[in-house]
Amino acid sequence: MSPIENQTIAAPVAAGEPGSLPASDALVQIRRVRKSFGAHQVLRDVSLEVPAGTVTVLLGPSGSGKSTLLRCVNHLETIDGGRIIVDGELIGYRQSGHRIHEMTPKQIAKQRRGIGMVFQKFNLFPHMTALENVVEAPVGVVGRARPLARQRAMDLLARVGLEDFAGHYPAQLSGGQQQRVAIARALAMDPKLMLFDEPTSALDPELVGDVLDVMRELARDGMTMIVVTHEIGFARSVADQVVFMDGGVVVEAGSPAEVIDAPQRQRTRNFLESVM
Repeated sequence: MSPIENQTIAAPVAAGEPGSLPASDALVQIRRVRKSFGAHQVLRDVSLEVPAGTVTVLLGPSGSGKSTLLRCVNHLETIDGGRIIVDGELIGYRQSGHRIHEMTPKQIAKQRRGIGMVFQKFNLFPHMTALENVVEAPVGVVGRARPLARQRAMDLLARVGLEDFAGHYPAQLSGGQQQRVAIARALAMDPKLMLFDEPTSALDPELVGDVLDVMRELARDGMTMIVVTHEIGFARSVADQVVFMDGGVVVEAGSPAEVIDAPQRQRTRNFLESVM
């Protein structure tokens, strides 16, 4: 049972009610989200908005809550309070009057179809080729005709520069190539939102650039993205919004020029000095 299931919703109130946040048409609305693991509070009333077609980069030290927040957006982690809305839809829960209940696994899986996620580890099926990895979900989850799914998968592999590797198994690919297959696999579901959880952290330095280039192209094409990364150069050049988190709270947020080049908080300045 979710921690907030069957509880009266004090934080996730409807827009316009007393104590609510202003109404918004942002694609992603994160409102007063709280999350604890046991006695450790990981997220403390985090609020954030991501307009459609923009890139938000989450920066911060390990343990600051960035990855947990990302996992809450597609309900890989339940929340203890607050609400997350993607494209006008409450994620992971349904509201009945003044109470909130967790959705069924089937309902949650349906919501996740519109939210692609790329992890630190590539999580490819080792017994499937690159092409088969990309085809699997559209055929098995959505029921797309296999010939159509194969053509779409080949187009996506070409988009990430791997059309010549369609028949290779993950063990035959470099880490950067595997991560690009993982990106193609997420795109195969035609998501409205892409989440990236430190997608280059497991890669050798010389392989990072190819993955970041694919992400830059997605940004140019208008894909809405939330990215957890320590790649400051990527954040400066691609992000529309940079959010610095520490201790489960948003310390400061703004454009790259505001947060990276001219941070207002000493904690942000200290972090940036340590990673730049």
